[in-house]
Amino acid sequence: MTASQRREQLLTVSRGLFAGKGFEGTSVEEIAARAEVSKPVVYEHFGGKEGIYAVVVDREVQALTTALTGALGSGGHPKVLLERTALALLDYIESSEDGFRILVRDSPVAQATGTFSSLIGDVATQVEAILEPQFRANGLETKTAPLYAQMLVGMIALTGQYWLDARSPKKTEVAAHLVNLAWNGLHNMEKKPALTKVSR
Repeated sequence: MTASQRREQLLTVSRGLFAGKGFEGTSVEEIAARAEVSKPVVYEHFGGKEGIYAVVVDREVQALTTALTGALGSGGHPKVLLERTALALLDYIESSEDGFRILVRDSPVAQATGTFSSLIGDVATQVEAILEPQFRANGLETKTAPLYAQMLVGMIALTGQYWLDARSPKKTEVAAHLVNLAWNGLHNMEKKPALTKVSR
């Protein structure tokens, strides 16, 4: 096995352990044992548990950021953007369950970036830029756009955490219900919401 292949193997093993046991519950000894290598090999590649965890988290943050930014940057009606963003998060959860479990845990690595909350904050900033012109066009105070952006993104993120374990209903239904509440509000909710056909 080449050094690059060994590094990837250690990352794959560690990712599964961090998702299942968390940072504190995972040891270098366990990573080494699962990878069938000695502890020094883990230290040689990553310098320790913190180093390997930081790489795993960084990869997941990049994957989720790319998905969410792509959904927000694709243009279109604000409702469709909301649908795409909700679906992008649910798609990521479905395809990268271990990665999402790692991201939503409290990060033991003391840093300002790379945590799920900092990622959600970045996405909220993008949503804010979409909301401001809508607020202006509808005669609403633009200074409240940041607050509403946090609400929308937080609602989607927390629903994603719930759906991670529940997995019911189907993700398209979850996204439709999210948008139903966010777009129509409690007063005008639809009985049987459905996604806009162009949102996919």
